[in-house]
Amino acid sequence: MFLSVFDMFKVGVGPSSSHTIGPMVAAARFLDHLRAQPFAVARVRASLHGSLAFTGIGHATDRAVMLGLAGQRADDYDAARAEAALEAIRTQHEIAPDGLLPLRFDPKDDLLFDYGPALPGHANGLIFKGLDAQGDTVTQVTYYSVGGGFVLTADELAAGRDTDDGPPVPWPFRTAAQMLDMAQTSGKSIATLKRENELSRRRATDVDAGLTRIWAVMNACIDRGLAATGTLPGGLNVRRRAHGIHQALLAERGLNQPAPHTINDWMSAYAMAVNEENAAGGQVVTAPTNGAAGVLPATIRYWLDHVPGAAPSKIPDFLLTAAAIGGLIKFNASISGAECGCQAEVGSAAAMAAAGLCAVLGGSPAQIENAAEIALEHHLGMTCDPVRGLVQVPCIERNGLGCIKAVSAASLALRGDGVHLVPLDAAIETMRQTGADMSEKYKETSLGGLAVNVPNC
Repeated sequence: MFLSVFDMFKVGVGPSSSHTIGPMVAAARFLDHLRAQPFAVARVRASLHGSLAFTGIGHATDRAVMLGLAGQRADDYDAARAEAALEAIRTQHEIAPDGLLPLRFDPKDDLLFDYGPALPGHANGLIFKGLDAQGDTVTQVTYYSVGGGFVLTADELAAGRDTDDGPPVPWPFRTAAQMLDMAQTSGKSIATLKRENELSRRRATDVDAGLTRIWAVMNACIDRGLAATGTLPGGLNVRRRAHGIHQALLAERGLNQPAPHTINDWMSAYAMAVNEENAAGGQVVTAPTNGAAGVLPATIRYWLDHVPGAAPSKIPDFLLTAAAIGGLIKFNASISGAECGCQAEVGSAAAMAAAGLCAVLGGSPAQIENAAEIALEHHLGMTCDPVRGLVQVPCIERNGLGCIKAVSAASLALRGDGVHLVPLDAAIETMRQTGADMSEKYKETSLGGLAVNVPNC
């Protein structure tokens, strides 16, 4: 099993990796499918199913589908260009993809929200259809947005989650136990194992440049969020808070010694800054998803700004270690809130961040695995119940608490010798089972939990 660090950490656009980035990718893939067909298609139609239907408006899924059909990509998103493309579709009822004749697409008739049962493969399903001039369907493809911006066709999903068909990697660990065994027998760190796997597919210069860009985008997102003020879009009138918290913390510096727990406010400010940017549709990095995008960069920023001896040169080790843990969770359970609740998003992000922090603080592979397990274990059962389908409440604050838990988990693990009762593999399997047992209304549908108990929402 190989999942690249650049698959786990993807530069994209808010507010959701599964509901925004994924549908954009699916739309682009369907255009590629049409380009490969020998027959003419006159019209395109799309339908959203399961969680994509129930929370699609709040997660901008309708916009994402249209932008994907217009040829927009999440990794080079430009807001002005996107708005122009959307306006053209709404007024002209047509898309003109490269390599295809103009296609009829009227959002009122051709973008359907199906609130019936979810499709059988996953809670996030999309069906794209190509119609001929008479209005008959001549081609149809089902896609599933399985979390973190990953998209599979129904056939790919049925064939199994491990669809990697590249050359073999030197350290093909599929479980945490295998990862620890390989680290012990080789004497290499988890970050080194992951880096050597990456080097089997990419040049060292590309790996280094890619990791540098990931952190640069993450850090820039924190800075934008800390500087921005105002109210987030969507109708809940949620005020941005990261800026005010950060300004208050800066003002307190140099005064009397603050209470020790004030460091939690710094972590929360960093994480909330990212997720406020995400909620506003800004550029973020999936870590492993958009809804949980603030946990990991906030943990890195906490380490850099507040931990003596922190060195930016170690950030690649942080990211590689975190990606190794994230890959194990995705392969053996899920990183999708629509599939397993928020335990799969913020829980996975906290496990990844705890592992990365433990690594750069000098933790052994066994301590790193312990840190990830502690963080994941104490998110088990967390539901995904966004108010009004927006990635705002409770999502933004939840990232701050996820960062705090990640730091605590790493610290606890470093106080031990790596020997512990619950293996990370057991925590991952428990998360998968808990997600399977969880009521659908608590899995990113906004049909339960806070989503139905917050007044006036």
